[in-house]
Amino acid sequence: MPNPLQLVPLDEFTYEIPRSESDGMRVPGRLFSSPALLGAVEGDPSLQQLKNVATLEGIRGNALAMPDIHFGYGFPVGGVAAFNTEEGVVSPGGIGYDINCGVRLLRTSFTVEEVRPRLKALVDALYREVPSGVGSKGGLHLPPNEVEEVLAGGSRWAVGRGLGSADDLTFQEEEGRLAPADPHAVSDAAKKRGARQLGTLGSGNHFLEVQAVDELFYPEFAEALGLVTGNVVVMLHTGSRGLGHQVATDYIQEMDRRLVARGTTLVDRQLSCAPIASPEGERYLGAMAAGANFAWANRQLITEGVRRAFRTVFADEAGPIDIVYDIAHNIAKFEHHRVDGGTERVLVHRKGATRAFAAGREEVPVPYRAFGQPVLIPGDMGTASYVLVGLPTAMERSFGSSCHGAGRLLSRHAAVRRFRYEAVTRDLAERGIVVRAASREGVTEEAPGAYKDVEEVVRVAEGAGLTRRVARLRPLGVVKG
Repeated sequence: MPNPLQLVPLDEFTYEIPRSESDGMRVPGRLFSSPALLGAVEGDPSLQQLKNVATLEGIRGNALAMPDIHFGYGFPVGGVAAFNTEEGVVSPGGIGYDINCGVRLLRTSFTVEEVRPRLKALVDALYREVPSGVGSKGGLHLPPNEVEEVLAGGSRWAVGRGLGSADDLTFQEEEGRLAPADPHAVSDAAKKRGARQLGTLGSGNHFLEVQAVDELFYPEFAEALGLVTGNVVVMLHTGSRGLGHQVATDYIQEMDRRLVARGTTLVDRQLSCAPIASPEGERYLGAMAAGANFAWANRQLITEGVRRAFRTVFADEAGPIDIVYDIAHNIAKFEHHRVDGGTERVLVHRKGATRAFAAGREEVPVPYRAFGQPVLIPGDMGTASYVLVGLPTAMERSFGSSCHGAGRLLSRHAAVRRFRYEAVTRDLAERGIVVRAASREGVTEEAPGAYKDVEEVVRVAEGAGLTRRVARLRPLGVVKG
């Protein structure tokens, strides 16, 4: 692995791994970072992973890493790569096991002063309404044919069942449905795993968080988003659960067999891939889109759980709870981007990275199009989260991409060894933050010290021209898986 200090600085926030680092690199590797963040990747294989991504066939522009980069499967988490649709490949490791893990922000009309006296009751109600934890079940129990309807319809399926309104779809990336999804490309094992997990939070870094709008940096766009200083919002983070994990497992194995049969050797077997235009590549993309739709439906059902929790605690006082935006990471999409002076249709892999499209792009919801696409960056349980907006320079520098969170500093095992449940919860309580979790490990794995400094990550994303800050949110209460 190259020492981070040997990276070539291009400007204050951009570093390059030149093609000369390896004979197999087809494009340079490019990292958006700062001296304060570079230390976190010393001794971490993530930069080697970035260099490996640059060897894949059909890659265009640069192999990219966001400021929250850390070690992942195949691609680093925080990795972005675009591939020519005729010569390029699709790699499940460049998307991740939790297909369309994503973040959704909901706004309420409540102020912090109104919620604070009933905060514990609200967090308890959220914990009851949204099942969480490893293998969590208790959501809708769907027969196989209806699982296929979810895979085809995403959030639209949920709204069609009365779980939300048509307005909810406007403020979701892809309006909550990625086409063309192919439910038949999803194995029976995957469908079985998902049949009882719709509407559940899961474990790991997934969460529900009651937050306060703390400060506005771009008031005009904040007004369009409906964000008001001192008001309460709810952020949720989860994905496609066991169904998405099984889809990734199935196709990694299938692509491994394909590579062996053709005698193809990769620099890292975790980069297992197939040509985009091959039968294996097309089936995977159909299954991935179906898994993405399951994730959007899952977040839609969780949104309804949040609405029920507020009605339980606040009864007639509970006003509308609207979606500000829902953004995906761990996904691949066909998009048009400027590459080498021309416009190309490319397949953009975003693994632990989100879209950050600029104003005017038709993919941005009409109410936000004059400003750009909202970008949601969670911090950790004890620090701030951010709402940002994509910039024109992101279209030029990162295929319209930005980071997806603060990024892990410690592995989950290392965090469990370092932190103690009692100390973490006591520290959070002293800050007025209420926590409910399915397990003690769910808290220690996600302790604030296990993550990078979100303030520095956001500073780099802004300084690199990927995003602009819109609002800072601070935590009040957290439900962890």
